[in-house]
Parts: sequence; structure tokens; C-alpha cells
Amino acid sequence: MRRVSRIAVAGAATASLALALSACGGTSTESSSSDSKGDKGLAIAYDVGGKGDQSFNDAAYAGLEQAEKEFGYETADIEPTEGETDADKAQRLSSLAKQGYNPVIGVGYAYAPAVKEVAEKYPDTTFGIVDDSQVQADNVADLVFSEEQASYLAGVAAAKSTKSNVVGFVGGVDIPLIHKFEAGYKQGVEDASGGKVKVVSQYLTQTAEEGGFSSPDKGKTAAEGQIEKKADVVYAAAGLSGQGVIEAAAANKVWAIGVDSDQYKQEALAKYKDSILTSATKDVAKAVFNLAQSVEEGKPETGIVRGDLKTGEVGLADSNPKFADDAELQEAIETAKEKIVSGEIKVKSS
Repeated sequence: MRRVSRIAVAGAATASLALALSACGGTSTESSSSDSKGDKGLAIAYDVGGKGDQSFNDAAYAGLEQAEKEFGYETADIEPTEGETDADKAQRLSSLAKQGYNPVIGVGYAYAPAVKEVAEKYPDTTFGIVDDSQVQADNVADLVFSEEQASYLAGVAAAKSTKSNVVGFVGGVDIPLIHKFEAGYKQGVEDASGGKVKVVSQYLTQTAEEGGFSSPDKGKTAAEGQIEKKADVVYAAAGLSGQGVIEAAAANKVWAIGVDSDQYKQEALAKYKDSILTSATKDVAKAVFNLAQSVEEGKPETGIVRGDLKTGEVGLADSNPKFADDAELQEAIETAKEKIVSGEIKVKSS
């Protein structure tokens, strides 16, 4: 067990500045007074959108908070900077490893080149990367999910909830990862409706640098366009941009389906929650915590670590009573889930 030396949140500002200067940006809960390797605990470096996205990055932070509470050690969480390069990301991860954080996790596929580079330089530190399976190293855990499975269930929910027989999908960035969400969703809609429900899709940007995961205004505009085409359920896989989708759904009195976190419960979205039918969740918090726990126990996870319906790490949130209390809808979703887990239904990922 590492030494217990947990800093107060109130003291984070000074530490944040110190780490920002050494690691190219962000906020932190770490103490800059020690460079003793192995002395500290979990550190995460956020993806585009940063903390406060009510989705992907906030889920990672929840895992960090759990580890901090469980193990009583120092942690760090670092924001991305606008227009940063792979070299910036590598410098950030190197700084965290040098200061003794272990494990160090890059939140998002964009960290793949940096994790691969830095893991070679710090073989005694365990690294993790969320949403990428291409970094193959003895000290790296690739934390990935079967998002298409949760999205299939979201498609079933959409098909069973639409009255117009038109539903929407808004993807943040036109990349293979988000194609998984769209593919599963479309298949779920198709199977549940017998082809009677149409899906209209739109991607906000071609690259993350253009703001596809960080622009609520883009998400709102896209959702409004789909609603004009009669979509009365809109599913967003777009990070922070998804907030705009949810806002548009609420304003137009149609359903939104959230992503990654249970967005019905998110404080920043509270005024829209009655319009959030459900959320296709993936338990990034659990994946982050489990990696920290494995390091703490001296048996670090490495290689591909996948969460799916069978492990319970992807699924649909049931916080909205209108969703949870709809017996017919719940039966359809449970049947679909059982068939996916058994292998009777093979969900497409592209």
C-alpha cells in the first residue's frame, strides 16, 4: 500500500498551476512537493471537452474520485488545451509518470500515440487508455467497450417510443468509434420496428479539433434540423455537444437519449431531465477505478480490457420513471439484451 497523504480540495489551486506549467495545461488535485516515483496514485488526462461534459470525461473523474476515497492517496486530473499536439499529450503523461503517479490514464482515443511513446519510457508505471485497443505494451491497459450493444438497446427504446416513425442520431465526430454507436442504434431501430422506423443521422464534424465533441451549439442545431424532419427521439453520441441535443429535444417536447453517463441524473442537465428518455451508458468510472485497484493490489491490468452487456459495463439507464415503468418497453429491451448476451443477436459495429 502506498503512503496515505490525501490533500484537501481547497489546496488544489496551487498544485493545479504547478502541474499546468509542467504538463501543458489543466487542473489537478496533486501536490507538487514530491517527485518520489510510486508515491502517488491515479492520474487522468482528459479528452476533448474536459471535466464538466456531463458524459465521458465526468465518468472518468467519478472513477478517480472513487479511487481517491477508497485508497486515500493523492490523485491528479488534467484538462486538455486547445489545439494541442501529440507531443503536448506525451509531455503531460510524462510529467505525471515522473512525479510518481501510477496508474496514468489518457481518457480518449486521441491519447494513443502519446501513451505508446511514454509507456516505453516509464516501464514501471502502468498506463491506461480509454476507447483505444491499438496500444500494445506490457504496461498498458486498453480500456474499451462494446458501445454498439448499448446503442442497439437505445435503438429498441427509440423504435418503441416514437410516434412519428422517425428518429435521429447525432454523432460528434465522423470516426470509427462513433460509427459503432450509430451502427448499433440503427440495427436496434430496424429490428424493433420491422423496418418501419426511419433513422436520420448527422455527424457534427470530421475531426475532434473542429469541436464535434465540445460544441453544444452544433449539437443543438443538428437536433433541431432532425426534429424538423419529424424525428421525435434523438440519440446523441457527441460528448459535450450532446447537451445541445438534449436542450433542443426539451424545447421541442421530444425525447432525447443520452450517452456514456446517466444524463438524467446530471445536475447541469436537471432542467431538461424530463425529456431524457434514457442514456446508453458505458461504465468508464468502473474501468478507471478497476485499473487503479489492480495497481494498488500489485496485479496491474494490461492488454485489452473490454466492458460489454455481459459484464454489465454497458447498458441503458432507467432513472426516468416514464422509461422504467413502461412494462412493454422494458420487456422489449430485456429480450434484446438476453439475445445479445447469448449471441443470438450479433450487433454490428460499422
